[in-house]
Amino acid sequence: MYRCLYLLSLAGLLCTCGPAPDSDTDRRGGVSDRPNIIFIMSDDHAQRAISAYTDELIQTPNLDRIADGGMLFRNSFVTNSICAPSRAAILTGKYSHINGKIDNLSPFDPDQWTFPEALHEAGYRTSLFGKHHLTYVPKGLDEYRALIDQGDYYNPTFIHNGDTLAPTMGYTTRLITDYALEELRRNADGEQPFMMLYWHKAPHRNWMPDTSDLPGLLDKTYPEPANLRDDYAGRPRAEHADMRIADMFVSQDLKVIEEYEPNDPGTGGATFWEGGTERMAQYFYNEIDRLTPEQRAAWKPFLDRVGREWQRVKGTDEELSWRYQRYMQDYLASVKSVDDNVGRVLDYLDESGLAENTIVIYTSDQGFYLGEHGWYDKRFMYEESHRTPLLIKYPPLIEPGTSTDALVLNIDLAPTLLDLAGVPAPEDLQGYSLVPLFEGETPADWRDYIYYRYYQQMNSFHRVARHEGVRGNRYKLIHFTEPGFEGYELYDLQEDPMEMENRIDDPSLTAEKERLQTELREKRRELRVTD
Repeated sequence: MYRCLYLLSLAGLLCTCGPAPDSDTDRRGGVSDRPNIIFIMSDDHAQRAISAYTDELIQTPNLDRIADGGMLFRNSFVTNSICAPSRAAILTGKYSHINGKIDNLSPFDPDQWTFPEALHEAGYRTSLFGKHHLTYVPKGLDEYRALIDQGDYYNPTFIHNGDTLAPTMGYTTRLITDYALEELRRNADGEQPFMMLYWHKAPHRNWMPDTSDLPGLLDKTYPEPANLRDDYAGRPRAEHADMRIADMFVSQDLKVIEEYEPNDPGTGGATFWEGGTERMAQYFYNEIDRLTPEQRAAWKPFLDRVGREWQRVKGTDEELSWRYQRYMQDYLASVKSVDDNVGRVLDYLDESGLAENTIVIYTSDQGFYLGEHGWYDKRFMYEESHRTPLLIKYPPLIEPGTSTDALVLNIDLAPTLLDLAGVPAPEDLQGYSLVPLFEGETPADWRDYIYYRYYQQMNSFHRVARHEGVRGNRYKLIHFTEPGFEGYELYDLQEDPMEMENRIDDPSLTAEKERLQTELREKRRELRVTD
């Protein structure tokens, strides 16, 4: 379904079947039938931290340029809200139980099909710059310069085409962009179409802003979410999770150095891990040790002021609000740097003439909690982490400033790009091409429900119970399968968008509950979920 579509209304401009790889089409002089692709992804970027969705927290003028020039997806979701499994789902177009990457520790089979390799075999020059997080150097990439594991915010170590390099001095978000721009300049005058994965580390924990964004940062304040002080009534699985801002590491997360707090009181999601607090605090000090003398000089007054403020609010009624502001200041500054650097890439596309025939995608590997339910992190099927931003710009097909409310998933991106490039998609892909949505109409047989599955358990980071569920346009059913925490939760997203009231036992929703349970069984059958 929705595979290799030929859009007759644009037949004179684009044929999704594509010419041979040695086509002499002038990609700079006009619209080509083999579009270039720039796939931009950040890590843990909440929809609420992009002003194209809402400007309550931040202005992101460059990310908004993608939405303003293309389509904003209002209901974009992930299949498994955790970093490496989400990346595997994007690359393979398949759910975690099919591609095998169910959590951050499980292996990923590098020999399985991925869309970059398919595009490479079809004649595209392919590359990846930034955070990969799947251990193996992927097949089918001409250029690969990736961080090791999560990477570092400053002076990172890259793997270049299989070789581990010496640390590169600079701020990681900017460095990744520098490499991406080098690749674009290399491709600008060539006849070969290109596909670039331009994947940022930011704004992943521990949210270290660029030195240029430190001045004035501690004076910024942000509105608190209404449920920052959630008491989790009727939601025991949420109550047991270890991801409260109130329990963040003071060192790693809030940037209070040992001089001001020698005994970090936070759990930071590591309650399952013996010595976890000490190890994570040491990780932060290792990050500080990585800084050059110039970088350290820029950070020193910032860290001193943070420490003094912590000593003032520690143990008072102000502490949670202060923690929230500290979190938001660093998280949103990390987002600002992503926005600034994406702007550099968009500027180059405009200046070089590549913009008219380049598909630009911006997304994240999942959403993130920005204080909702008192939390940071992701994992749960609740809206803030289940949702992910998705913006797509492609002038030949997408009218500027359009949007869709259709339910879309991260596994839809692989078939979409193959469709646009005229490359046949394997029959076993589980995602749909988004191309039919580009004209502003949702096909009659588009999905009405999406399926979600989270595999880690309570004895791992953040103590989030294993669960699965289905979500439609209004109602959501979550089935927790963790031993000792089994049960269902049901939410009316129209009446309760913040998911504060579990209505699983509400007699007025009995029919809806039964319908959702039937839909969950059907999705498991359709998607070949066997456990």
